[in-house]
Amino acid sequence: MAGARAAAAASAGPSASSGNPPPQEPGLGELLEEFSRTQYRAKDCSGTGGSKVERIEKRCLELFGRDYCYSVIQNVNGDICGHYPQHIVFLEYESSEKEKDTFQSTVQVSKLQDLVNRSKTARCRGRFVCPVILFKGKHICRSATLAGWGELYGRTGYNYIFSGGADDAWADSEDITEEDCALRSSDTHLFDKVRGYDIKLLRYLSVKYICDLMVENKKVKFGMNVTSSEKVDKAQRYADFTLLSIPYPGCEFFKEYKDRDYMAEGLIFNWKQDYVDAPLSIPDFLTCSLNIDWSQYQSWDLVQQTQNYLKLLLSIINSDDDSGLLVHCISGWDRTPLFISLLRLSLWADGLIHTSLKPAEILYLTVAYDWFLFGHMLVDRLSKGEEIFFFCFNFLKHIISEEFSALKTQRRKSLPARDAGFTLEDICMLRRKDRGSTTSLGSDFSLVMESSPGATGSFTYEAVELLPAGAQTQAAWLAALSERETRLQEVRSAFLAAYSSTVGLRAAAPSPSGAIGGLLEQFVRGVGLRGTSSSTL
Repeated sequence: MAGARAAAAASAGPSASSGNPPPQEPGLGELLEEFSRTQYRAKDCSGTGGSKVERIEKRCLELFGRDYCYSVIQNVNGDICGHYPQHIVFLEYESSEKEKDTFQSTVQVSKLQDLVNRSKTARCRGRFVCPVILFKGKHICRSATLAGWGELYGRTGYNYIFSGGADDAWADSEDITEEDCALRSSDTHLFDKVRGYDIKLLRYLSVKYICDLMVENKKVKFGMNVTSSEKVDKAQRYADFTLLSIPYPGCEFFKEYKDRDYMAEGLIFNWKQDYVDAPLSIPDFLTCSLNIDWSQYQSWDLVQQTQNYLKLLLSIINSDDDSGLLVHCISGWDRTPLFISLLRLSLWADGLIHTSLKPAEILYLTVAYDWFLFGHMLVDRLSKGEEIFFFCFNFLKHIISEEFSALKTQRRKSLPARDAGFTLEDICMLRRKDRGSTTSLGSDFSLVMESSPGATGSFTYEAVELLPAGAQTQAAWLAALSERETRLQEVRSAFLAAYSSTVGLRAAAPSPSGAIGGLLEQFVRGVGLRGTSSSTL
């Protein structure tokens, strides 16, 4: 591992005018083409495909370097993890241009390197706890779940079992190291040693909260426990951490999403399946301020479930606690990037992270880094119709309102007592109600608050001058929310435009009768592109 900083990138051009699709980040089309063509593996970064991946990684480092000073964990040829980036970014602090010229690492590089190398064995597929977002000095991390006996006694055999006997992409991945063999020589202390390293890494990163998205306590294949999780660790090694079990459907469920013309509303997971044995479990002190009836989680559709889980994660990282957060599922490359990407985009839309990046740039960064370079198996998922990747960005239309803004807490702390003239709710009522469908790109995006009766009129800066002082403060905050809506809308529009021209439309193969128009129409209708001829992205 070596300290590093990215050079500042040239400033981007002016934003697109209203009504036109936002400009695509240079290379976004190439990124999606490569992503949909082959699965990323660090050791395969050679030849023509390797040069493309190198360009993608270089661009990610450049975008991270716009707003942060960072160190790099070198993972050349996948020496640490075969399906993590070759250059793993460790964000240290936000930086100005002057600070970049005088960058000094704040981490003990050798200690972090040692912890990473030792802890990787503790987690499924060697996907160790990796920090990916820095917010208010806290690390938001991702990983796979804890490895079980099946993997600890031979990862190659484990991969064969885990994939159901198929030629898994990782079947020829990491070899067993001398250190692994030494650990396995003593069965009695195996988990103490391996998971002990994992815990040391979590503590080094100041992680306190662990959010487990698995719907199982342990992953079972052919009657054998092939993975475990912190919540069922018999020795309670993770008792000092705050554990949250927030079960969320796996990638297989998203075939139903595609089969329903990409409509997530009304799509409810079947919680009565035999393998589902992990109940929702969240400490009361984390839920009291959210006004959510968590006992009803099994009745939520995919939209409401994703929204509520995102609210929970945002409330954790936006608290006064200085502790970090870990999010993981089983392998950490489907559900995990979904929520990591939504967190990154939501905080960016509030102007709280990656503050210099434009919509097209943050889109490129999250697609490339959070999804592609961390091993999401898009090729496999597309072949099975499991479009969780597409769902992530199409879902942005559902998180544009105040409920998902991390500015909310800051506003409540800084605002004076409610003004007698106008309240925030009064101002919200001034916004237009009739803004069109929430699923159509040809229409605007509605705020949740706009469903209130009598929500007529429109919000303008001129109207602020008519408001009392306290309400003006609230109106200014509301203007920031309007900016949030616009930014997320631009990201979603740019994604759908790029996706439909590369991955999406290509997936609609001609039917035996040659009626490709009908298949394309189904895709267009499902993603919200259908509308009048005057509609634009």
